[in-house]
Amino acid sequence: MFVRTILLSLSAVVAAKEIPKDEVKGAQLYDSGIKHANNVALKQESWAKHEAAGVYASEQYAELADFVACSNGTAKTDTDTFRCKNIDLYHFLSHSALGSTKGFGSSSWGWTSSDGREFVAIGQSDGTAFAEITKAGKLSYLGRLPQFSTPSQWREIRGHNDFVIIGSEASGHGIQIFDWKKLLTIDPAKPVTFTNTVGSGLVGHYNKLPSGRTHNVVTNPKGNYIYSVGAQPRTDACKSGIIFIDISTPSKPVSAGCASADGYVHDAQCVFYKGPDTQYNGREICYGYNEDTLTIYDITDKKSPVVLSRTSYTGASYTHQGALLDVENQRYLLLDDEYDEYDKTGPGAAGNPITYIWDISSLKKPKQTGLYKSGAKGIDHNQYVSGGFAYQSNYGTGFRVLDVSSIPSDPTGAGVKEVGFFDVYPEDDNQAGGGVIDFVGTWSSYALFKSGYILVNTMERGAFVLKKQAGAF
Repeated sequence: MFVRTILLSLSAVVAAKEIPKDEVKGAQLYDSGIKHANNVALKQESWAKHEAAGVYASEQYAELADFVACSNGTAKTDTDTFRCKNIDLYHFLSHSALGSTKGFGSSSWGWTSSDGREFVAIGQSDGTAFAEITKAGKLSYLGRLPQFSTPSQWREIRGHNDFVIIGSEASGHGIQIFDWKKLLTIDPAKPVTFTNTVGSGLVGHYNKLPSGRTHNVVTNPKGNYIYSVGAQPRTDACKSGIIFIDISTPSKPVSAGCASADGYVHDAQCVFYKGPDTQYNGREICYGYNEDTLTIYDITDKKSPVVLSRTSYTGASYTHQGALLDVENQRYLLLDDEYDEYDKTGPGAAGNPITYIWDISSLKKPKQTGLYKSGAKGIDHNQYVSGGFAYQSNYGTGFRVLDVSSIPSDPTGAGVKEVGFFDVYPEDDNQAGGGVIDFVGTWSSYALFKSGYILVNTMERGAFVLKKQAGAF
């Protein structure tokens, strides 16, 4: 059962701006792990309720094999009506059809082979499903990699060049390193269940995490390191910070140190710096989303990482995740707070997902310059940016696309516009405000394929393949 305390009732404010970290509240609520434990309990209570109602029995959701256009605000199938804007449905397969016996979708990622074929990894509670997205936009199931230890709703997936990196909150799981190229020769009529043996199924396996758990995995494909963040317990020497893992030899990943100075890191983006703060050009910088702060690290020296800044903001409830606006010019950053809608804090108090805009032209003095408030009602979860568009998986409000190209000229966010969406969770459409403040719907998406096909992974149902309408944005 989750805990309700006065510390969790933060006052609502009209606007947001950067502020120093509240050291007293931070120590009592965040650094102690109380807030995170509360968040986990809230989710588990919600998911237990939905499981009891049978919604994760994914075999009940039939394949949607035919193309369905978004027309007049909806995409209508024989069984459902999905709200949408400028995005069409090409295919849907349930988690059951994607080889899972337990269902419950989580993270996802994609990879394009040297000859242009497009593949996806789809996180499920009992492992990772692999599929090819065909030229016609259909999912062709190829097989799966089971969980390393025990099932867990938390399974995170990222790409690192030709490798897929998979972590989980399950104890003893570690980090799986899998070679995407193994999928190239599989006959879809004979799906393969890979083993967790290094050398046959896995390329490598990192088993030196404090308890085998990691909340997330982070990659920087231009380097030779991958990163674990949020590896419990917080009492470990690395304090659940950023753990550096050298995969120069992928079959033998080794620890290279950690950044523990600001404690628990929930998610991060690590890149080689290109931007206006020229003293850091070429250095490896991590933008950490650390529960109540945006924390920026210089991790160039893996033995002596440096915290450049840690900055909170009005309305901060749980700093969850974010993305650079442009990795080639690291002046702006988008940030989402997973619990501001739930806790009714700051700009998220009304229950609309908030995208916070940051000017990071000074890595030591980032400024929160504005925000975008979604017209939908729900909770934001994961986002990434490419080509001037932010792609967001916002739980029950579905997959959302924001045009964020105006931010460099107007960092208040006044020019940010939602240009497309596909609501994969129609179950809450008739609720007041058109949605629920709950942990339902989509966990993740991957929208970076040259073909334009988009993979959306949902907790309850399975995986959708979508595509924007020609000329829409």
